[in-house]
Amino acid sequence: MKHLEDLLLLGNPVLYQVSKPVLETDRDLVSGWVADLHNVMEEIRAKYHFGRAIAAPQLGIMKRLIYMNIDKPVVFINPEFTFLSAETFEVWDDCMCFPNLLVKVKRHKELTIKYLDEHWQPQQWKMKDDLSELLQHEYDHLDGILCTMRAIDDKSFKWRG
Repeated sequence: MKHLEDLLLLGNPVLYQVSKPVLETDRDLVSGWVADLHNVMEEIRAKYHFGRAIAAPQLGIMKRLIYMNIDKPVVFINPEFTFLSAETFEVWDDCMCFPNLLVKVKRHKELTIKYLDEHWQPQQWKMKDDLSELLQHEYDHLDGILCTMRAIDDKSFKWRG
């Protein structure tokens, strides 16, 4: 079982790598990865009082897998955006990999994402506002992109407080 100390922190070169798809042969591993993601997210919530989703690369699991738990757990396997709105908005983004830093970024107001669920069933979800922002943040982790790399300008950083 992975724990908070297994979370990769800003500057770790692994965070900048592109993740590989979850393969059919990985299916038996998914539940263990999800348990690890859930456990670390719960530890982040207990310590820092935030955390709605986590991407597998944040734990060094270089697979295209996102775990979200707001009111119920949702597993996104091999997610892909099929729509990103032209309309954007600015938001102070946070990240478990640098829990005390906030970064102002622009995100698409709406999106549609297709993915496989934990039962390997195809799903599609239209999201807007805070959920849209959240999934864009987590999806970026799959491509080795951190919100620090999406900062609007050089004044778009502040300490949580």
